[in-house]
Amino acid sequence: MAQTTLVSLSGKGTNPKTTLYVGGLEESVTDAILHAAFIPFGDIKDVSVPIDHASGKHRGFGFVDFETAEDAADAIDNMHNGELFGRVLRVNYAQPMKIKGGDKGWASQPVWADADDWFERAEAENQLEELEEREAKAAERAALTAAAGLDAMQAVEAEGAQ
Repeated sequence: MAQTTLVSLSGKGTNPKTTLYVGGLEESVTDAILHAAFIPFGDIKDVSVPIDHASGKHRGFGFVDFETAEDAADAIDNMHNGELFGRVLRVNYAQPMKIKGGDKGWASQPVWADADDWFERAEAENQLEELEEREAKAAERAALTAAAGLDAMQAVEAEGAQ
């Protein structure tokens, strides 16, 4: 008995996307072959099989972008755990592209989105350093005053003379 994948189009877990991730591709699979394998499920906008620049071969996965979400759901239902060129396919909704950067390493925001937070943290650190310097000078002044037996005004005058 064939195993099927239930894809819900409404309610919790809804994914109205039309782009599918297709993993487990055999080395000889091309954009045209992937297109031919998925065309029975509906109109396709785009097919891409990313190429590894170092080896010149694809990386074992591709993307199929359908015109409608229903066609994409049909393709998942029929092709997930299906076979193409002797390899078992993994077919799921594609995740949004992630951009390297952000506070947590990978983010779906551009690198500069954290710039305001970074500037605020840097400013707070600078203010903290300035406060620590002022407190250190005040403690030094108090120590000089106590050591010299001077009152506060005499200590300020002595510090200004240095």
